[in-house]
Amino acid sequence: MDLKQLFNDDDAVSPVIGVILMVAITVILAAVIASFVLGLGDQTQSTTPQASFSFDYNENETDRGQLTITHDGGDTITASELYLRGSGFTSSSDVVGDADFKTSGGAWGNSSGAAYGSNSDISAGQSVIASLNDDYEVRVVYESAEGDSSATLGQDSGPEA
Repeated sequence: MDLKQLFNDDDAVSPVIGVILMVAITVILAAVIASFVLGLGDQTQSTTPQASFSFDYNENETDRGQLTITHDGGDTITASELYLRGSGFTSSSDVVGDADFKTSGGAWGNSSGAAYGSNSDISAGQSVIASLNDDYEVRVVYESAEGDSSATLGQDSGPEA
């Protein structure tokens, strides 16, 4: 083998390409290290629960009635993270007119009427009853305890809405 030919051989990677590859590797490593140092790698995505609700409105002779909202299936949700929002609440409810109806504090119950507290888990078969006018519009809203996310899980309108 000729030693002079080995030193004069130009069949290698260009120095410019080598420098570009080294810079790219350095930038990638810096980004990964920075994400862990700044705590970006530790953040977990909070997910909105998936649940279905059924609505059963029973009207009485005064154009007012009771809306039974039942958790039909899906994820279990803490009672303090569920709200009824909308319009048509009557004075016999916790709120009047257009407002939020906080469903914690024993409002959710099972089929035999036993109430659950605000830290209880609401799962399939449990329900809440709200007194409403027949022109109501109601949404079951999930709002995380931190308040950083919310979602409408179900909605219903009255027969006169």
